[in-house]
Amino acid sequence: MTIKLYNTLTRAKMPLTPIVPGKVGLYVCGPTVYDYAHIGNARPIIVFDVLFRLLRHVYGGDNVTYVRNITDVDDKINARAAQEGVTIGEVTARTIEQFHKDIAALGVLPPDVEPRATDHILEMIAMIETLIAKGHAYEADGHVLFDVPSMPDYGKLSNRALDEMKAGARVEVASYKKDPTDFVLWKPSGDGEPAWPSPWGDGRPGWHIECSAMSKKHLGATFDIHGGGLDLIFPHHENEIAQSRCAHGNEAMANIWMHNGFLQVEGEKMSKSLGNFITINELLKDWPGQVLRFNMLRTHYRKPIDWTVKGLEESEQSLRKLAGLKEYGEISYGVQLPDGDGFGDSYGDGTGGGYEGGNAEQGFYEALRDDLNTPLALSTLFAVEGDKLAERMALLGLSGKLTDPRAARLDEALIADKIAARAAARAAKDWAAGDKIRDELSAMGVQLKDTKDKASGEIVTTWEMKR
Repeated sequence: MTIKLYNTLTRAKMPLTPIVPGKVGLYVCGPTVYDYAHIGNARPIIVFDVLFRLLRHVYGGDNVTYVRNITDVDDKINARAAQEGVTIGEVTARTIEQFHKDIAALGVLPPDVEPRATDHILEMIAMIETLIAKGHAYEADGHVLFDVPSMPDYGKLSNRALDEMKAGARVEVASYKKDPTDFVLWKPSGDGEPAWPSPWGDGRPGWHIECSAMSKKHLGATFDIHGGGLDLIFPHHENEIAQSRCAHGNEAMANIWMHNGFLQVEGEKMSKSLGNFITINELLKDWPGQVLRFNMLRTHYRKPIDWTVKGLEESEQSLRKLAGLKEYGEISYGVQLPDGDGFGDSYGDGTGGGYEGGNAEQGFYEALRDDLNTPLALSTLFAVEGDKLAERMALLGLSGKLTDPRAARLDEALIADKIAARAAARAAKDWAAGDKIRDELSAMGVQLKDTKDKASGEIVTTWEMKR
């Protein structure tokens, strides 16, 4: 069956019809590598990982090219390096390594291509030269700027009129601009900042030209799907479209534009000033990566999501139920979820995936093919079991062992000794001593459970991590 996706450009769902039959190209804007990625950054990474998995499942792994870039030249990177007194390369290298580690814990597959901006400077310069030659860009005061009024239908993606954008406070106004909406393609570098030689002097690229150059090199002038967060629609994606279409003379940069909704934390916008700025790395210290991923997928990707502790607890319970853990702590963690990437059988003609009807079991695939309806897909999981459940869990990226990261930080031998000491105290009817040990364990995050063994009649104490 056909995959239908919501296109931000047309504001409607449309069938995915690959430019090259049976093959799909997907480009997603990746991180700017100067700090830990926060949970808001994780949303597009997870959303488009699910799309990547679905595309591979339908078209076959060799017929999908997923490109997710890394922005490794940026003012924020320069500022972080200066603040820490280290090189820019040190900042980007460690941040990229941490980013890869964190998203791998979320079950995210590596893209087919992960281009870095600094490896594509020549392609950016060539595109800028083309834009100047075609009358869509100009040099001014050491900068090269895109001439926005030269593109009559600029603003279609964000649905903004040019006059509105001129009046908008978000638009940077500089004396060297012909028009207040013009944006930077190339700019001079200051002392200590990264710089590359160009026809306009040593400098560095603007942010928007980076993705235009990288997507062109790895997917072509026009490709199937471009994705990212809602915050990127304007100005980033709008400017990408302007640069790419004007440079290549085509009607579209990408046929489908997909954008995930915003994320807030406990009902408030995430910000460092509110103290609710949460990184993926911090969350992984307390929650399994599959729980974070499951919690993200409970909300449709285009809707806003409220990230709450209650939601994480509900997601954890749902995962445990699917994994066969009837009681919280019955087996503790360590249950084996299915391995693999969930691609299963695939069909190069785009007709694969296994959906043939409308029952709950098969509705899983229909839900995913209907604009990645992951909440509905998740709800169908409780109606299947065995290999079919394993395949579907894997297709959603919910694979591997469900382990509690907090338990790894505990001294299990110490816990066992305390439980033994409590048992001895209770046997001696020293209830106060037993209660004290229980309270000590509780302070460590350990919850005890006493049950009577049916055969021996003895009290058996087990423990789990409490929330």
